[in-house]
Amino acid sequence: MSNQTPKILYTLTDEAPALATYSLLPIVQAFTSSAGVKVETRDISLSGRIIANFPEFLKPEQRIPDALAELGDIAKTPEANIVKLPNISASVPQLKAAIKELQAQGYALPNYPEEPKSEEEKTIKSKYDKIKGSAVNPVLREGNSDRRAPQAVKAYARKHPHSMGKWVADSKSHVDSMTEGDFYGSEKSHTMTHAATVAIQLTKSDGEKEVLKSGLKLLEGEVIDASTLSVSALKAFLKKAKAEAKAQGVLFSIHMKATMMKVSDPIIFGHAVKVFFEPVFAKHAATFEKLGVDVNNGFGDLLANIEKLPEDQKAEILSDIEACYADSPDLAMVNSDRGITNLHVPSDVIIDASMPAMIRTSGQMWNKAGNAQDTKAVIPDRSYAGVYQATIDFCKKHGAFNPSTMGSVPNVGLMAQKAEEYGSHDKTFEISASGVVEVIDENGVVILSHSVEAGDIWRMCQTKDAPIQDWVKLAVTRARLSNTPAVFWLDPKRGHDQELIKKLNTYLLDHDTDGLKIHIMSPIEATNFSLARIKEGMDTISVTGNVLRDYLTDLFPILEVGTSAKMLSIVPLMNGGGLFETGAGGSAPKHVEQFVNEGHLRWDSLGEFLALAVSLEHLGQTFHNDKALLLGETLDAATGKFLENDKSPARVVGKLDNRGSHFYLALYWAQALADQNKDPELKAKFAPFAKVMSDQEEQIVSELNGSQGAAQNIGGYYKLDGELTSAAMRPSATLNSVLASL
Repeated sequence: MSNQTPKILYTLTDEAPALATYSLLPIVQAFTSSAGVKVETRDISLSGRIIANFPEFLKPEQRIPDALAELGDIAKTPEANIVKLPNISASVPQLKAAIKELQAQGYALPNYPEEPKSEEEKTIKSKYDKIKGSAVNPVLREGNSDRRAPQAVKAYARKHPHSMGKWVADSKSHVDSMTEGDFYGSEKSHTMTHAATVAIQLTKSDGEKEVLKSGLKLLEGEVIDASTLSVSALKAFLKKAKAEAKAQGVLFSIHMKATMMKVSDPIIFGHAVKVFFEPVFAKHAATFEKLGVDVNNGFGDLLANIEKLPEDQKAEILSDIEACYADSPDLAMVNSDRGITNLHVPSDVIIDASMPAMIRTSGQMWNKAGNAQDTKAVIPDRSYAGVYQATIDFCKKHGAFNPSTMGSVPNVGLMAQKAEEYGSHDKTFEISASGVVEVIDENGVVILSHSVEAGDIWRMCQTKDAPIQDWVKLAVTRARLSNTPAVFWLDPKRGHDQELIKKLNTYLLDHDTDGLKIHIMSPIEATNFSLARIKEGMDTISVTGNVLRDYLTDLFPILEVGTSAKMLSIVPLMNGGGLFETGAGGSAPKHVEQFVNEGHLRWDSLGEFLALAVSLEHLGQTFHNDKALLLGETLDAATGKFLENDKSPARVVGKLDNRGSHFYLALYWAQALADQNKDPELKAKFAPFAKVMSDQEEQIVSELNGSQGAAQNIGGYYKLDGELTSAAMRPSATLNSVLASL
């Protein structure tokens, strides 16, 4: 591989991370060029993906290649080195807004046809549908996940512990889940003995057959699961949970993942809304039907729709809603000041962020008066709910954790090739009539089957064998490298996990596990084992499936370091390359708004610094490039100093923002290169540069901070104007000329 030019592909994405790139990337390119490393960009932004997919509508000079497809191919090569920044997972409203902006910029794109009439419109809609939602990650994640808190972040959290709520033994907070009729209870699993093509078919009680999906190609060794959630059991459970919350005097709060589980969870959320406001729905059913109220979009959809009604009719419904509130348990609030409850919008309460936040604040959530109160956390499906209950029980017994002394729980997550539940969307169905759903192969052999009622949710998911083998290998590698016990979180009572345990016991024999502590535990046992160790300051690797990967890489970091945005997220690609992800982008829209209005960008690029250091380390090892290894090592040292000296962006105008934080990273990186003695050439190059940077510090910071306070023109929200944005993000002439000298 040494004959190829070492290359890092840096993704251009959306919103605040995209703005920050205009300031950070010139610094990165100036430093990496000294090691013969090229840093090239690839545009996977929402606007870029739209433009790339509709060349036939555009002028030749407007067309751009499909960078996401290109990166998907590169991810399968040994030399892949991709730094992936947060991107928009577009909802339909965001997709339409991006199309509208591009049209105004002169791109003759077609509108998004929600209800396509012609064949052409169907084609257009299907192209747009491939761009919306979580379209980027499945293409790039050709490997399993290795997530951990970087040493610099952990050291900072120990020295500057974040606030933790106090726990009391008689806290009434708890998790409530179904005891029957859920996905967990109905899961059936099967490992394919040979490759086959299967179909999913519903045979209704009257004998009519409905093919739900056909032509599904399965590989030998692939694990398939099917499960169903009974809607009658769900409603009975929700009704009981509501009554209990009222009797116990705790908040009622539902926790789902409607963004990733974008078919099943909005339906479950809709049932929760209907059960909670049952008297209102019973009385006004005909009106809501006429208005087109869709409770799968939350209670907010009902409130928005009744605005269309005459005042007297609207007033009557609002009065019935108030009466329902008075008669029900209090709801947990997303925003007490604005009266936004946890049932308003399904994407407001994402379980992997909301549950750790609740546990961190004494197991409490906010009530309508803006005070913290004990809470019933309603998580309908049991599969992973016990993890949160076990954590609550541990805190009740032992009190809150101490970030100054607590250990860490890094994660090795099975996610390659759309593994497990997150790959189930195109195989999840709301059942139209009572009957039997079957997975049938081309010879008519029934592999899995379930009896279902109308309205039940049935889903199937797949996990390929190669990712499972790679996951086991990665777990053993991490356990060896860090000399840490590794725990496979697998539940022997669950269909899917039984199949994985068989494979695990086979594939562990392929590796040298001498002297390693490797355990298999159910999620609840694994939680208790890991928490007992973390309390004593010890680390434990969690080795999990795709959903637990998501949940645990928020739960433990939020308790340990106060946030999950500072995690190191590495995806060692199955063919030898590396994908380096840079944290979460949920707050990005607010940051853009502040920058456009006030010229202050508070986006913290710490995730980019961390990802870039491991990207350089990986590149150095792959291409035997010692200079790249040294750049990665010194960047890590610079990041540690950056945190210690508190150079992260401030929230308010006039103080250090994202651009100032980039200057300090560059200064500390240059100083680290000037102070090292491993590479005399780099030392000689960076010593004078570091001195100039240090001498000009006051001038540069004054130019950067002085540029704040005025509105900024960046030429668009979804598609930025390159020249305008570069001018706005690089306002220090002194810094620009010092960098140019490098």
